[in-house]
Amino acid sequence: MSASRVHAVIMAGGSGTRFWPASRERFPKQFLPLGSDPRESLLAATVRRVSPIVANDRVWIATGAHLREPTFAALPQIPKVNILAEPVARNTAPCVGWATWTIANSDPDALVMVLPSDSYVTDEPGFRQVAERALDAASKGYLVTVGIVPTRPETGYGYIELGDAIGDGVRRVARFVEKPNRQVAESYLAGGAHLWNAGMFFFTARAMKEAIATHLPALKECLDAVFAEGGGDSAVAKHFPTMPKISIDNGVMEKAANIAVVPGDFGWNDVGSWESAWDLATRDVSGNALPQGSVAIDAERNLVREMGAVAGKRVYALVGVSDLVVVETDDAVLILPRARAQDVRLVVEQLKVRGQGRT
Repeated sequence: MSASRVHAVIMAGGSGTRFWPASRERFPKQFLPLGSDPRESLLAATVRRVSPIVANDRVWIATGAHLREPTFAALPQIPKVNILAEPVARNTAPCVGWATWTIANSDPDALVMVLPSDSYVTDEPGFRQVAERALDAASKGYLVTVGIVPTRPETGYGYIELGDAIGDGVRRVARFVEKPNRQVAESYLAGGAHLWNAGMFFFTARAMKEAIATHLPALKECLDAVFAEGGGDSAVAKHFPTMPKISIDNGVMEKAANIAVVPGDFGWNDVGSWESAWDLATRDVSGNALPQGSVAIDAERNLVREMGAVAGKRVYALVGVSDLVVVETDDAVLILPRARAQDVRLVVEQLKVRGQGRT
């Protein structure tokens, strides 16, 4: 495996609903500092995490056209031509396809890793070791994914069932499994033959082009048309909206025969809600994650985040409350039980119905 041929594609779209009011439609969660470093966004952390194995000029950011400017601002070290701004959202297969065709233009046998922009990793050297193993398998012609060794019977993730070993730390994929119910998830955890699907993919540009041609021929035709017309913004604007709206999982990975998986255990968190932010935060002896100078009396396991111009100027006092999320921005305050963190989307939906501009 030649490091000079490795490219990273970071998928950085998003609708900005799960971390409202800090995230918005034009400022989704990858721009927020939701990990352990309050100065580093999830997107910036993702790019930094791969920097020891991928040079900045081979990092590509796939995002929406409406997020082009905040992406530039978040990643000044990445060449602007490497920001692939989609005119409309068409799910991950067109996203991966566009990036693959772009990279293949200069190096048909380039090694490509595709990563989400909004995950958090505690063991970064461990992540890179797994990524390098996956890239090595990809160099042999496999389409490779990384599966996370589960730590709980999670019902919110898809799973990957392990098949036969094909190398050191590399297994065939027996099948992909949709999100299970609690009983099934518990059996997966006990059985040890299933991994969480983390949405990471590794392949050569040639192998992915062939797989898309086989399993998504309509997408291939659209991508070929884009590059036959020069591959510029006008060609993308013309053809991208006509591409099939389908995920790379459903469109390619679940159909292809040469699929492999590398198990990983490197402290992965998909940062899916304010509950995840509490999990990652530094907490006091009572389990509270609070701004400096806060007062907590008979209060346990609460998360308070101040994420606007007021940050550092107010004292937060919590008395006799437990398991709450409190988030304050310049124009909104969110208060809800941590256990209902996923219900933030209901607030966003209600605001849209009312026509208020806080979404």
